[in-house]
Amino acid sequence: MRAIEIARQGGPEVLEWREVPDPRPEQGQVVIEVTAAGVNRADVLQRNGFYDPPPGAPPYPGLEVSGVVAEVGAGVPGFEAGDRVCALLAGGGYAERVAVPWEQVMPAPEGLPLDEAAALPEVACTVWSNVFMLARLRKGETLLVHGGASGIGTFAVQLAKALGSRVATTAGTDAKLARLRELGADETVNYREQDFSDLVRADVILDIIGARYLAGNLRALNTGGRLVIIALQGGAKAEIDLGLLLTKRAAVHGTTLRSRPAEEKGVIVRSVVDNVWPLVAAGAVRPVVHARVPMSDAAEAHRILDSGEHIGKILLVR
Repeated sequence: MRAIEIARQGGPEVLEWREVPDPRPEQGQVVIEVTAAGVNRADVLQRNGFYDPPPGAPPYPGLEVSGVVAEVGAGVPGFEAGDRVCALLAGGGYAERVAVPWEQVMPAPEGLPLDEAAALPEVACTVWSNVFMLARLRKGETLLVHGGASGIGTFAVQLAKALGSRVATTAGTDAKLARLRELGADETVNYREQDFSDLVRADVILDIIGARYLAGNLRALNTGGRLVIIALQGGAKAEIDLGLLLTKRAAVHGTTLRSRPAEEKGVIVRSVVDNVWPLVAAGAVRPVVHARVPMSDAAEAHRILDSGEHIGKILLVR
């Protein structure tokens, strides 16, 4: 088969479409013939040498795909060749085929084109596991989403709104803020011009910035609020006002998804299928796709992502 290999650390130009060995399904795995793969910020980190795949994962970038089951290994329940699926990966999505533990495979949502289903596994599992399973956002509470125009952000805004919460979000341009209001955001903040911590009070905050926003996030939390940090685009080290944390009886969670064992991911995946897929099938939540790029031209997809001008997901399609 062919896959995108990272020839060396560097810019998008280091991504090369090469022939590589075909994957074979091991015990408990299925092989998916890939229709499309989602592009994520983690792929850029891997390209730059900052986010290696966990042990046992394919070396190629790509944390989510959609496609058709091609082969099924021993000990796999519930899937057979020909099934239309999407999957959460630890790596290897930028390829014509990928082997993945069956626990991380989901039926493609009904009523959604198969290529668009590739825009869902990473964002749906990230948002559901962090905002709802961990932080337990409840109906009527306010969620603040940083980086609202990202794939995770556009999904979080829609999902929280569909489940009855009030949603605030930050983004850097008026065009992005307008699109987020169309997706259901009740309150939008241009972080280039405004300080969100002066304007928003939230019960749950989903944060991709990290250190630079820590103090502001604590100020923005309501009493009993929950801050969930899932990325560190603004740095990894900051001082924390423990007095404020205690006064607000707040909680700070830091989580990652990629390195979790398949069994733990499987719990999240099944919960997503049960709770989120019906909303996707009903049209209450849909992936926002900014661009489709041929998989062989993954470098162009990374250029789009690096520019920061996109809204929603970028897909690599075959």
